[in-house]
Amino acid sequence: MTDLRIHLGGWDSLRSQARAVRTAVFVVEQKIPLHLEQDEMDPVCLHAVAIDADGQPVGTGRLLPDGHLGRMAVLAHVRHGGIGAALLQALTEAAHARGDRAVVLNAQINAEKFYLRHGFVRDGAPFVEAGIVHVCMRRESLDSSGQGL
Repeated sequence: MTDLRIHLGGWDSLRSQARAVRTAVFVVEQKIPLHLEQDEMDPVCLHAVAIDADGQPVGTGRLLPDGHLGRMAVLAHVRHGGIGAALLQALTEAAHARGDRAVVLNAQINAEKFYLRHGFVRDGAPFVEAGIVHVCMRRESLDSSGQGL
């Protein structure tokens, strides 16, 4: 997608934009109860929000203090346009910059191939979370040769 901007910041500055995308994707589209989608971790995470050429939020994700990525979501009408990849890159680069040795995430099973294309590997058996099958995935940090994150 052209003219896409990724904003990184705290919950106080990105809450309304991130929440709009997450509500549309997780609560409305995927029917995840609001009380499961929202949690106490948002205030301590680094958030990323993708903004389109019209200034509208179209994707989001977050990086937890322990190196986990979560709440990756892109609005249905703009999926498969590189927004998820841009968010993933921004968040993994932020993890590397702060010294995280690996990035871990729980991918919905239908998104596993996306994460595989971006260097993540499956780390364990599938499990059910919020009524959706997930798989834990991980990606190691850069080494001296530039491989990894």
